[in-house]
Amino acid sequence: MQNIEDREATILKYVPLVEKVVRHIGLSNPDYEKSDLVNIGVIGLMDAIDKYDEDKKVPFENYAFIRIKGTIIDEIRRNGPVSRTGMNKLKDYRLAVESLQHSLKRIPTEEEICRELQITAKQLGQVYDTASYLATQSLEKMIFNDEGNGVELGDMLVDTHAISVEEELLKNEQMEALKGAIGRLKEREQLILQLYYVEKLPLKEIAFILEVSVPRVSQIHGKMILKLKEEMRREELD
Repeated sequence: MQNIEDREATILKYVPLVEKVVRHIGLSNPDYEKSDLVNIGVIGLMDAIDKYDEDKKVPFENYAFIRIKGTIIDEIRRNGPVSRTGMNKLKDYRLAVESLQHSLKRIPTEEEICRELQITAKQLGQVYDTASYLATQSLEKMIFNDEGNGVELGDMLVDTHAISVEEELLKNEQMEALKGAIGRLKEREQLILQLYYVEKLPLKEIAFILEVSVPRVSQIHGKMILKLKEEMRREELD
């Protein structure tokens, strides 16, 4: 067992390893800052220091890497992929858009949404980031209100006639509604859908193609997912 000073020195020595693990995981989640993940990883590092057994002939860095990574992933899973605060902000956004559409009789601008929610443009961007993250986990649930009725966006973009006559009427109606909603997206937004869901390109490569930053692509992605979700909600009400 190391004394306190030696233990602290070991922790400081391997903080770069923790940062390496965080980069390796590559989690894209607006509700977790890099510093948060590093702090969580340090807990895993301390656990590795306490439990490491030299007699097993396993290099400490290899052992610690696994313990650090496991600790970070376990913590994220325990708290959910998106924090409750992030989900509440997304809900507030949806309610604000519905309210503004009702009063204005048109789609509200981002400036009007910010005023309604009393948030900054940067904070609105964080809402889009959350929507983008959730869509990468389950796009169909994100658009179809968690019903899980299964219109696959990637399949639809590849073949607009992909649904057979034997499939449920609900899916056919969703297909037509979603096709119409996608057709009303801006050309750049449609391109991002194509590159991400059909070509399976990561956001980093899409950002390179569009000559914008990765955070900007993430926000555009999140914004158009929320736009599609709102379009589908309006279709249900009609």
